[in-house]
Amino acid sequence: MLKRLGMFILVLLALSACQTAPAVPHLRLATTTSTQDSGLLDVLIPAFEQEYPVKVDVIAAGTGQALKLGEDGNADVLLVHDREREDAFMAAGYGVRREDVMVNDFVLVGPAEDPAGVRQSASIAEAFERIAQSQAPFISRGDSSGTHARELSLWKQAEINPQDENWYFSAGQGMGEVLTLADEKRAYTLSDRATFLRRQQSGLKLVILREKDEGLLNPYGVIVVSPSRGADLQVQWAETFVDWLISVPVQQKIAQFGVDEFGQPLFFPDSRLWREQNQP
Repeated sequence: MLKRLGMFILVLLALSACQTAPAVPHLRLATTTSTQDSGLLDVLIPAFEQEYPVKVDVIAAGTGQALKLGEDGNADVLLVHDREREDAFMAAGYGVRREDVMVNDFVLVGPAEDPAGVRQSASIAEAFERIAQSQAPFISRGDSSGTHARELSLWKQAEINPQDENWYFSAGQGMGEVLTLADEKRAYTLSDRATFLRRQQSGLKLVILREKDEGLLNPYGVIVVSPSRGADLQVQWAETFVDWLISVPVQQKIAQFGVDEFGQPLFFPDSRLWREQNQP
């Protein structure tokens, strides 16, 4: 009898050992490549996962692709930078909440010898005109990203349609890859400042030729995808992530990111909670 009881206990212990721990929920974050290429997510995501029992799966893509992932119910939360398309996403009912997060800026970069004379331009529109007139090579993201959308708007501002020109190359790649390609071809391109500074550390020879013009500000927003887009969406965790991201302590992390390494922040906090605390 005791022998059978002992065997029964051993079986129970074995079954208990085989049982798996409760699954950790996964939050799918679709985000622009600049937040990953700059290294910002390497700081923010581990900090969030340390505070909450959730695993964040990052999908780095252009803003257009990120919004499409949300629309199709393949992402729970979006971190993107194209306000016009963000507003359209919300108006279509694909998102249930949007918040401002941060800003940085775009820079026009190219070879130091500047064959198009961009440095002498009086405006960003004139800089694009000079590139077209000189037929100097220009590498476009060509990927429906926020950066690509801004680049197209700048060509429009300059009243130039570069499509099908033999000096204009559409890469269909992320920002880091485009910077590498532009460096190899001694070409011009539009980049977010954060990714450019990060890649410059790896031996990039391109330099900033035009910056701080009107129209180069680059705001980022975070969006909770509507539960109507999929039954398995982690809406509550997405809300938690947004609350955390726009909180003042996390905004302070964003404000400090890059200062030690580059002597300047790579992003500037811009959440409503940050603005309320820091308004004059």
